[in-house]
This record gives sequence, structure tokens and C-alpha cells, in this order.
Amino acid sequence: MNQNTLPRLGVLALMLEGYEPLFPGITRRQHAYVQQVIASLEGAAECVFPKVALNRADIEALTAQYNAQELDGILILLLSYSQGQYLVRAMQHNHLPLALALVQPDETVGDDFEELELTVNQGIHGSQDNANCLLRAGIPCAYFAGSRKNGELAAFVADFGAAGRTLQRLRRMKIGVIGKLAGMGDVITDDMAVYRKLGPEFVYDSVGTLQRFCAAVTPVEVERRVAYERTVFDIDPALPPERHAEAVRMYLGFKRYLQENGYAGYTAHFEEFGADGRFTQLPLLAASSLMADGYGYAAEGDATTAMLMAAMHTLCGEANFSEMYMMDLAREAILLCHAGEGNWATARTDRKPFLMDRVFNEGGLSNPPTPIFTPRPGRAGVMSLVHLGGERFRLVYAAGQMLDKCDLRRCDMPYMFFRPDSGVRPCVTAWLEQGGTHHETIVLGEHTARIRLWCRLAGVEFAAV
Repeated sequence: MNQNTLPRLGVLALMLEGYEPLFPGITRRQHAYVQQVIASLEGAAECVFPKVALNRADIEALTAQYNAQELDGILILLLSYSQGQYLVRAMQHNHLPLALALVQPDETVGDDFEELELTVNQGIHGSQDNANCLLRAGIPCAYFAGSRKNGELAAFVADFGAAGRTLQRLRRMKIGVIGKLAGMGDVITDDMAVYRKLGPEFVYDSVGTLQRFCAAVTPVEVERRVAYERTVFDIDPALPPERHAEAVRMYLGFKRYLQENGYAGYTAHFEEFGADGRFTQLPLLAASSLMADGYGYAAEGDATTAMLMAAMHTLCGEANFSEMYMMDLAREAILLCHAGEGNWATARTDRKPFLMDRVFNEGGLSNPPTPIFTPRPGRAGVMSLVHLGGERFRLVYAAGQMLDKCDLRRCDMPYMFFRPDSGVRPCVTAWLEQGGTHHETIVLGEHTARIRLWCRLAGVEFAAV
């Protein structure tokens, strides 16, 4: 599911055409400078740069070209002063995410600088003009000012490229929805507001559709997957082979359902499976393995969280689903777990996940094989996307530490202990104040800057708690 290729960005390098008669060769000189900047971005993005944009016609033509090529974003560089007004019309017809990076050929003022050196380094006031015009036109843009030589710019461009790719993917995204837990209020949203503002379409299917895909799975496919899972999991000796095989059949059927419909993720309410009468267990292993494959997921009909998780797979490389179970005030941490689903690809690397023959008879069904694990310790972020009404959305986000604790003896669910940077009491209080939902998406690693940038480009409020 995850795309491993680099984001593709169009470079819009702006310069005042009136400088060429004053400083013959300045355009060629600045073109070579842009190529140096692009070379410093190797590994962060693939850049498309046909020429320097010297006037309004150049800006509009290049912007149209980048849109026609369906790139992941446009990176604006100022090579000298350039009029902000000339950027506006092009951006009113632009559909790609924007970033403006203020960097300079020289990063300190030389005692012997003449007018030419001052001119090629004066992108700062051109950046201010262009940024002001974009703001007043209501056009979102991410901004950077700093060094192009020490890795700062490359890190920003990598974040912007990932955010741009995520926004583009969201506009094409579809999420399958099967059932919803009655009365669960914080997962309810306005589907058309999601579609207009963020892009994804929520498609409502029946549990019978899933059953049809599961019924089409062949015994050979099941046998092959079971053999693979015996290399991935420590298998519970009490797990009957036929029960494991049935869980695998559901996983393969669900995956084909997602693939054939072009879904980036799904949400399913467990009661649907017991009420249908054709399922013998809940699809806990299916949900867990599909998350490991890079699909978005959430329980109980929460399409918004499934969408957010699918987006975080693209933005951050991997994501997980869970919910806050209780505060641990002694550890200054929050215990997160859910009914039995979890992305086992995020598991700690010093032990295999345990595939348990778990007693869990919700819906009157038999024991569902359940992966038990804890995630890799280290930096992490926990978030939820809140619909505030109309087209206002807020991302409630807590950065912190995933603790190295994996010894709960009687917890038959994937679980994790998360210590928020702000402290457990302030974090949970602020979560309530900001309307954070009870289903969460989790990312491992330090991705705060990238996620904040994505929110800016998407027009989503960012609330750190």
C-alpha cells in the first residue's frame, strides 16, 4: 500500500526579468544556483525544473504544466525580487499543494559584496511580497526560511513532499464503511464536508459484500498465508488450525474487497458479523494484518479515523489504531488498547507478536485469533480528527514517548503505554477541552513538524495537547 518512491515537486523559481539587462548573465547564474539547490534535495524529493520564471506568463505556464503532470506539489524559490501580484492568478487555477522556501546563494554578507551579490541574495523581500499576496488571496502555503546547506531545507522539503502526496492521495481516497455502533456520537461527521474539505469518499457497503469476497478465497491461498504467518507470529499451541485458517480466509477476503474497490481503508462494526449468521468469528486478525499492509482502519463505523489512519500511512510511513483505556498516574502515561486489533508491523523487534486463541465471544461467535504485542518504544504521536461543524476540522495531537513496557500478563489485546510530553493530566484535560475523539491514530517516531505542515496545507486546525 505505501508508496516508496520520492514525491515529485515542480520548482517555481522566480526572478525579475528587468535584472538581465542590468546584470547580463544573471538569469543563467541563478538557473545554475537552483540546480545546486535541487542537488541538495536528493533523497528528499524528485524535482522538475524546466526554467526560471521571469514574468507572469512564465509563472502561469509553468504552474499549468506542473498541474498537467499531476505532481505532488510546487516549491517556490525566490532568486531575486519578484512581484507577488504575478503569482496570484496562476495560483487561483492551481490544484497542487504549495510551499515557499526562502534560501540564498550566500548565507552571510561579504564585506566586498557589490550590487550584483546583493541582488541575487535579496529573495527575502520578494518572498514577503509573494507570501502577503497568497495570504490575502486565501491560498494556503507552507513556508521555510533558513539554510540550504545544513540539511534544514532538505528536511522541510521531505516533509512538504510527504504532505503534498498525502493531500493528493486524500482527494482520490475511498473508505469502505460497514455498519456503525448506534449512539456513538463522536464518530459522526458530515460526509460531504469531508469530501469537499479533505477529499475522501465514504462508501457504504453491506456485510454481505464482505462475505461474498471471503467465500471466494481458495484453500490454496489460505494454506499459503497460514504458512507465512507461522514465520511472523508465535502461534498459540491451543489455537486450532481450522480457526486460524478461517481468520486467514477472512483477511484474504477483506483484502480483495479493498483492492477491487480501490479502498484505502475501511471501518466495520463487529455486531454486523454476529447478526449476519455466516461468520464464525470476529475479524480481529484481518483488521490487524490489513493495518500491517498499510490500509486505514477503525472500529464501529468510524470512517473519519480510518481515513486519518490511511493518510498517516502515506504521511509518516506507518500508523496504528487504538483508544485510550485508562490513565496511569504513577507512570505519567496513558494505556491504549482496543478490542483486539492492532498494526503488528509496529511491534517491538525483540520478540514476535503472539497469535492467541483468545476467548472473546462478542456477537455470540467463537474465539477470534488475536495478535498480542506492544509497539516499539521511543518517540510517538497520538491524534484524532475532530469535525467542528461546517467545514472546520481540528487535529488534536499529543507528542510523547512510547514506553518500554510489555509485561501485562492478563491483557489479551495489543496494548501500549504512551507518556505525553505535556504530562498525563494536562494532556487528557486538553484532549477533552479540544473535543478529541475516543478513537485514535498512532504514529511511531518524531513526525510533529510534518503533521503540523500537513494540517496547514489541508486547512485543518492543529491543537497540540
